[in-house]
Amino acid sequence: MSIYSNFNLPLVLASKSPRRQQLLRDMGFDFTIKTKDTEESYPDDLPPEEVPEYLASKKAHALLDVVSDETIIASDTIVVLENKILGKPKDYDDAYQMILSLSGKTHQVITGVCLLSKKHKTCFSDTTLVTFRTISKEEIDYYINTCQPFDKAGAYGIQEWLGMTTIESIEGSYYNVMGLPTHKLYLALLSFQKQQEKSPF
Repeated sequence: MSIYSNFNLPLVLASKSPRRQQLLRDMGFDFTIKTKDTEESYPDDLPPEEVPEYLASKKAHALLDVVSDETIIASDTIVVLENKILGKPKDYDDAYQMILSLSGKTHQVITGVCLLSKKHKTCFSDTTLVTFRTISKEEIDYYINTCQPFDKAGAYGIQEWLGMTTIESIEGSYYNVMGLPTHKLYLALLSFQKQQEKSPF
């Protein structure tokens, strides 16, 4: 018997990320994938901790006109070091400088999630603290050339070589660093279905 035997919320994941797709799949949810290119811009005065939810909401609303009864799951992950947001690197040099700046320091990884349907909206986020040991220039060069982390915030993937060999400690959710705070998403989806069922419309 599936733990989701009473879960009948049709889901759309608004992400091209194979990591997010696999995490949601591993959680046991059925879903389809729909994406729309959305400019990842935000107000200059927005505090870094609010940026992921803002962008997740923006991505979800971009798909609202192409869904009917589905619930959209959209998310965005950022890396924050000393109150500065590190986005996705543009090229090798950008990736190199990002990883070098993270070497020997603790940074925040914040993922924002937005659940959106025609009836309801829920947004939330989660923060994980990640500490790297000092990383040599040779290690940075090897990682970038081997894993090509240009689609990842902060220029690294925790599940890849750099994460395996140079992270000293993690405070918070590992899966949040991968791109989805699965523990919060699980409860949020169950609660969202109850909201949908109670809606008079």
